[in-house]
Amino acid sequence: MKIHLEDKIFAILSEVADRENVQTFVIGGWVRDMLLGRNNGKKDIDILVLGSGVDFAVKAARSIDRSINVTVFKNFGTAMFKAFGHELEFVGARKESYSETSRKPSVETGSLEDDQNRRDFTINTLAVSLNKHDYGELLDPFCGLQDLEDKIIRTPLEPDKTFSDDPLRMMRAIRFSTQLNFSIENQTFESIKRNAERTGIVSPERTVAELNKILMCAQPSKGFILMEKAGLLKLILPAVDNLKGVETVEGKAHKDNFRHSLKVLDNISKKTDDLWLRWAALLHDIAKPVTKRYSPQIGWSFHGHEFLGAKMIPGIFRSLRLPMNDRMKYVQKLIDLHLRPIALTQEIVSDSAVRRLLFEAGDDIDALMMLCEADITSKNEATKRERLDNFKTVRQKLKEIEEKDALRNFQPPVDGEEIIRTFGIKPGRDVGTIKSAIREAIIEGIIPNEYEAAKKLMLEKGRELGLAPADTVI
Repeated sequence: MKIHLEDKIFAILSEVADRENVQTFVIGGWVRDMLLGRNNGKKDIDILVLGSGVDFAVKAARSIDRSINVTVFKNFGTAMFKAFGHELEFVGARKESYSETSRKPSVETGSLEDDQNRRDFTINTLAVSLNKHDYGELLDPFCGLQDLEDKIIRTPLEPDKTFSDDPLRMMRAIRFSTQLNFSIENQTFESIKRNAERTGIVSPERTVAELNKILMCAQPSKGFILMEKAGLLKLILPAVDNLKGVETVEGKAHKDNFRHSLKVLDNISKKTDDLWLRWAALLHDIAKPVTKRYSPQIGWSFHGHEFLGAKMIPGIFRSLRLPMNDRMKYVQKLIDLHLRPIALTQEIVSDSAVRRLLFEAGDDIDALMMLCEADITSKNEATKRERLDNFKTVRQKLKEIEEKDALRNFQPPVDGEEIIRTFGIKPGRDVGTIKSAIREAIIEGIIPNEYEAAKKLMLEKGRELGLAPADTVI
């Protein structure tokens, strides 16, 4: 089978390969996605050479433009550079062997066959020659092309060895299955179940990179269901695994919060590519197992799960090595506030309640509303339509109040520095008391969100606290 390589980068690499008398191949993801018709916009290209990948990269870069910067990774024997809108990585064919306690292999020079043997899945072993005598010829020793046609994820060698050698490949199998909507071949999946505990030697950073890719799929729930079935979820995200199950008391059952959370995640994924909003959707009910209560009068309740769930986020992010910065705080905020808009669906709601939500959500109000709408997972279509219509009303209320009071990302008209200067006092409790009084008065609609009104209230509250302006003569 000949493959037509249209991009001019391949013609240049072919010339270098023949000039240097080096067998050279395009291999892996670029070939796979090209055969699947998924190469639109794909920038990463892996080049395999039978020899030194670093030397070939340097010579190829010089043939294109002597000013190209080649980055060399000595520990891995690889090199990369950017050209013609692509990021090209070069590696020499190698043979790998692994120890029981590490996923870092011992590497030695190998053949094309050795290199294809070491790869994770048959669909990633496909290679295309760049040498002129067989240019464009597909080398497919493991029937990867057939697996592409059959939509199958399968290891090239015995799966227990493949996954024991590098346990991250188990997460990659699930990620590829989710991304491509492929099935994992039965023996391969059974091997993942047997080797799940081996994920303990994988760094959290590598694991979360795969988790993030699963979350960014069109239907991420598929990946989390596969993780749960394989026994990986309880090892990687035990708090999500704990959401599973339905308990029944006196004939009353609560919903399966695991399946519900995945439905919310899929709903949000249809609306946005915001990775952190997708994390919030996955984790929004994370505290339900620990807040679950049953009473004969009201049935099942999960009082305070939004507050406790927000408190759990730093621990989850820390364990996964997710960023402990504004992204984490964004997820926390959305989880903490995700029940608040529901109260605003009531027919009669005060403007102050709307102002307070705008004040607390700030610029994240739109993401919060998106999460709340995704949280509607009723199978009753009439109920679903009614709730979505209610949220349309809430959005209108939010818009009207925002246009009137400008409370999104609220900054007080009078800040702490002005309070300190006005009364000649040091930072402390009195400053906080006055700031809180101004904020609450604006939220409650007692005064407008304007400087003169805020300054007048500042002076009144100062007098109540026994403070006098610093320029007052006593």
